[in-house]
Amino acid sequence: MALVSLFLLKPTLGVVGWLYVLQHLIVLGFALTRSEPLMTDYSVRSNIAVGVAYLSPYAQVICLYWWPGKVAWPEGGLVLVTLAAVFSVVCLLTIGNQFGVRPALRGLVTRGPYRLVRHPLYLSYVIAAIGFNLQVWNLATLLLVLLGWTSMTYRIVAEERVLSRDGSWPAYAALVRYRLVPGVW
Repeated sequence: MALVSLFLLKPTLGVVGWLYVLQHLIVLGFALTRSEPLMTDYSVRSNIAVGVAYLSPYAQVICLYWWPGKVAWPEGGLVLVTLAAVFSVVCLLTIGNQFGVRPALRGLVTRGPYRLVRHPLYLSYVIAAIGFNLQVWNLATLLLVLLGWTSMTYRIVAEERVLSRDGSWPAYAALVRYRLVPGVW
């Protein structure tokens, strides 16, 4: 439904909007080619968090079509969304078919950007959301970002609960101390 709405809005989407959407479509493409997990979290809370996290970027674009936004810093937004999209692809190529939409154990990836923080793909989402809202924003998009980030935080904790069942998790978590932002969390 969200994608159909986006295609109907395409005349009003600029470069930043399409990059923002494309980043999330690439993620969905990787999700379709994932390997079978050893363990998956199918809890109601996890289902809600996954749904909110994946729908909030599309909802932001749709909200801007219905309710005009305020332009903040388009050039900075373009740079951040472009960097986030490239970083997202790097993370997805690193994780490969071990990527999944919901918290699951498909093995532990410890190379590439996963040596810097435990959830670099989520970091790319944060950077993209900031960039998109620097381009143009309104109260609805800011609320959707906060909702998306809240669900992402829940997903990080849920993923780590599942990943902790991998025997190499304790050593990895001790080596890579930060979940999302180096030096912060």
